Amino acid sequence: MDYSGYPRNDVLCIDMRSFYASVECMKRGLDPKTALLAVVGDTRRKGSIVLAASPMLKKKHGISNVSRFFELPDDPNLVIAPAHMGDYLEVSVEITKMIRNYVPQEAIHVYSVDELWVTINGLERLYGSPYDIAKMIQSEIREQFGIECVIGIGDNKFLAKVVMDIHAKKAEDGIAECRYEDVAEKLWPCDIYDIWGIGSRMTRNLNRMGILTLGHLANHPMKYLKKNYGIMGEQLYWHAWGIDLSPVYGNFVKTEQKSYGHGITLLRDYDTEEIYACLLDLCEEACRRARIDGKEGRTVHLGIGYSSETGGGFSRSMSVQVPTNITMDMYAVCLKLFHRFYDGTSKIRRASVALTNLGDEFDVQLSLFDNQPKKKDLAEAMDMIREKYGSTAVLRASSYTSGGITIERSKKIGGHYA
Repeated sequence: MDYSGYPRNDVLCIDMRSFYASVECMKRGLDPKTALLAVVGDTRRKGSIVLAASPMLKKKHGISNVSRFFELPDDPNLVIAPAHMGDYLEVSVEITKMIRNYVPQEAIHVYSVDELWVTINGLERLYGSPYDIAKMIQSEIREQFGIECVIGIGDNKFLAKVVMDIHAKKAEDGIAECRYEDVAEKLWPCDIYDIWGIGSRMTRNLNRMGILTLGHLANHPMKYLKKNYGIMGEQLYWHAWGIDLSPVYGNFVKTEQKSYGHGITLLRDYDTEEIYACLLDLCEEACRRARIDGKEGRTVHLGIGYSSETGGGFSRSMSVQVPTNITMDMYAVCLKLFHRFYDGTSKIRRASVALTNLGDEFDVQLSLFDNQPKKKDLAEAMDMIREKYGSTAVLRASSYTSGGITIERSKKIGGHYA
C-alpha cells in the first residue's frame, strides 16, 4: 500500500482506566490501584449491573463491567459505591478543560465520558515528540485527578484508537504508537473481534468467509467485501490497511437532530392502567425538546416491550396530517397505536416514544374544532417554568401516580443516579 497520498496527523486516543471506580476511590481517599471498589448502578436491585470495578477487584475476583451486583464477592475490604453520574461528568469536563491548555477546542473530540481524541499537530517544538506529549498529558491527569489513563498514538483516529485498545492497555507505561508503516506488524495479527468497530455479529459473518485476523481482512478482495456489506465492507477494508479519512479537527458535536424520543426500561412490570401515565411523561419530554429546538414532527413512533414472562412486544408508527410538537397530540397518537396493537393481557417492562419526520416549527394552523394556539402557549409557559426552576417545577397530576416516571428520572443522568 502506498500511503503517500493519505493524511498524516499526530492523534492521541486517551482512555481513563476504570474511570467511575477511580473517581469514587478519589472521593473516599483510596488508592485506585490497590482498593477493592465496585460502582453499582442501583444498589437497591440485586440484579443491577456493575458499571465499573477497580483494577485490583478485576484482578483478584474477576469482576468486570458485565457482572451483576449479586455476583460481587463477600470480601470485608470491598467498597460498594452507588453510581453518581453527575460527579463523573464533572471530572470528565475538568479533564477536557485541562487538555485545552495545550490544544484548541476544535482539536478535541470527546468520544464518551471517559475517552477522547486529541490532535496535537504542531506541538513538537513546544513539548517534544508525540510520545513525550502523551506522557506529559498522562502525568498531568494522574497528578491533578488521581486517575490513570492509557494513550494510543496514530496517524488518524482509527489507528490511535485501535493501538490504544490492543497495545497501550498492555504496555508498562500505558502508551503505544502505530503509524501506517506499522499496521502489518502491530495490527494484522490481531483477531478481528478485538478491532474497534467490528462487533460479534460482523465477526461471525467474516469468520464464515475465512477472515479471522485483520491481516486476512486487509488481503481479502475489496470487491467481495463491498458486494456483501456495501459501504461498510469498503470501510472495513480501508481500516484494515490503517486508513481513516474522518476529520481530526472541527466541531464534533452532532447538530442535526433526526428525532426526539425517550425510552425507559421499567423497574417493575406495569399493567395497562399504569402505562398511560408513563407514556404521557415520555411524550412530554420528547415534545419539550422539540419545542426548544423549534421543530415539529409528522410521525409518531411507539415501542412496547413485554415482561420476560411472556416476551415480545411491538413497535409501530403513525403519521399525522399537521406536524406537531404538542404533548397531548403526540400522546393521543400513542394511545391509538397502543390500543390497536397491545395484546391486552401482557405485563409491560419497556416503553419508548419518538417524534420523527421533522421540520421547522411554523405558525399554528387555526382550526374550528381545536384551539391549537392555546395549547402552544400553555406548553411554552410550562417549558419556561421548567427551564428556570427545574424539570420537576411543574408536572401533570399523572406524573405523581404509580405509573409516572418523571420524578424518578429527574434524579438520574444517562439512566443512573446523578
